Amino acid sequence: MHTSLVSIAAGGGVPPLVADLGLCLVAAAVLAIAFLKLKIPTIAALLGAGVVLGPAGLEAIGEEQSIATIANLGLTLLLFVIGLEINLKSLLTSGRTLIVTGALQVPLTLAVGLGAFLVIGMTGWGLVSGFYPALYLGVACAFSSTLLVVKYLQEHLKLDTVAGRLAVGLLIFQDIWAIVFLALQPSFANPSIVPIAMTFLGTGLLIVISTLVARFVLSRAFHIVARSPELVVTVALGWCFGVGLLGANLGTVVSRLGFSIEVSASMEMGALIAGATIATSPYAYEVVSRVVHLRDFFVTLFFVGLGMSIPVPESAGVILLSAIVAVIAILLRYLLFLPLLYTTGLDRRNSVSVSTKLAQVSEFCLVIAYLGSQLGHISGTHVSVVIFAFVITALITPLLFATSDRLYQRLRPVLDVVGIRSRGVRPEAESAEAPRLVLLGFHRTGSALLADLERLHPDLLPQTLVVDTNTALHPKIRARGAQVLYGDIASIEVLRHAGVDGAEVIVSTVPDELLKGTSNEHLVRQLRQLAPNAIIIANCNRVSQIKPIQSAGADHVFRISSEIAQGILPAIYAALNATLPSYLEALAEQHGGAPEAATEVID
Repeated sequence: MHTSLVSIAAGGGVPPLVADLGLCLVAAAVLAIAFLKLKIPTIAALLGAGVVLGPAGLEAIGEEQSIATIANLGLTLLLFVIGLEINLKSLLTSGRTLIVTGALQVPLTLAVGLGAFLVIGMTGWGLVSGFYPALYLGVACAFSSTLLVVKYLQEHLKLDTVAGRLAVGLLIFQDIWAIVFLALQPSFANPSIVPIAMTFLGTGLLIVISTLVARFVLSRAFHIVARSPELVVTVALGWCFGVGLLGANLGTVVSRLGFSIEVSASMEMGALIAGATIATSPYAYEVVSRVVHLRDFFVTLFFVGLGMSIPVPESAGVILLSAIVAVIAILLRYLLFLPLLYTTGLDRRNSVSVSTKLAQVSEFCLVIAYLGSQLGHISGTHVSVVIFAFVITALITPLLFATSDRLYQRLRPVLDVVGIRSRGVRPEAESAEAPRLVLLGFHRTGSALLADLERLHPDLLPQTLVVDTNTALHPKIRARGAQVLYGDIASIEVLRHAGVDGAEVIVSTVPDELLKGTSNEHLVRQLRQLAPNAIIIANCNRVSQIKPIQSAGADHVFRISSEIAQGILPAIYAALNATLPSYLEALAEQHGGAPEAATEVID
């Protein structure tokens, strides 16, 4: 089968790597459609595609290492997107809950997991006999999947909730603990503090350099390309991989500068830092909305590649032990994570939510287990156990995300019995308040609308959001009291991240001839899907466009030329009736000053 597929690709003149990528994507697409129809989690389709194409199936892929290398780009982009979503101010508001839980969770979970597998090993089960197997299986129970958690938080729009922020914060702490473990791993027989110290020093140095360059150089670069959203993404990706490569080669760079210290970091950590340094910039939403699709492509390859690495089980014992690891990993979330979060001040509903969302084995553990086998600590069979445990928990994760609220209701009686009771306080707000009014674009119409709002309804300005790419006007818009966000209004992801789905009224202020890659009709159709309960007002240039835009979901469609004519007609009638001076005087009184105050705009 492998020979025939390769010969077909070669006959068509297709390079082997391109052929392998094509097979991965075709298999993933076919199974994704079938699994979605059967209401089976999509991740199962991606893993299944890998199994079908891999050594356990048709053995159709000839360049597995190349696929794995490309798939690792998905992890790098994932960490970059995580960095973009990190709101340091929000994380710091978690205070003691995040810091104490993040510091204690991994050591406590690892200790309990190690103890549990040592006890199981005392039964004489050969797969779990010895200290190292118990240690690595305990590690598998201690870390959660950054890739899965962030993916589902994004899909469910929960990244900016109390539970979402804490989950991401704890994942960052877990990454730090993983760095510690990886630094110690080669020297378990003779542990040394030096590699750990150099890793932390390298990470700190990378943070300082990236923060300074982002503040004084990158911000200027973004400003130069701000009017071209696609170039903003290009600059952002260049920044991501630039900082990542600097992190991967930090030791070499430092040594060439004449410093004899072996500092180290990693490309993945560099990507995370790169994202975090621009998370508070006005361009973050635009970058997230565009990078997320590129990231999903590589993440698809990651899971297909993982499916290829799933070996044929040597015995039923491998599957049984994998199931035990998965069960212990999930149980420890509720036996350790939940009490820690509650004890450090989090309400019990969010404590259950965070624990549930982090209930899986981490892809990081696959790397740790693989390195453990290379160092002779464990066998390839144990690596298979960790892989299968990851697969089991990965398939359960979508179900846990979907049922976390119902699970909390079922756990309430148990929590009351063990002393984890409601503190009787008002629940924290899940996210920032959505804007009531959204102005899409800031062309002349949007500018005039904001001026009239300032004059007639200033109380509405703090609840008004302007989405536009002209950053030169943003300070003036904020000065008037409105919110403003950099973003391409044609991107549904930008609008979703901006909270447009929660708005009461959405106004498209930009005419079709100035829109790039969309039209008011298409924009309204997207908005109606995103915000089914909002009042949508759009504009058009011709009368013939009114009905199609209304059919797309607009509640009201206006023509700028008609609106201007209606505004001028009263002055024309007054002039024809020789009452123009009195009309202008009345208009001035109505506007609280000169008539031109009504049309004061931001240039």
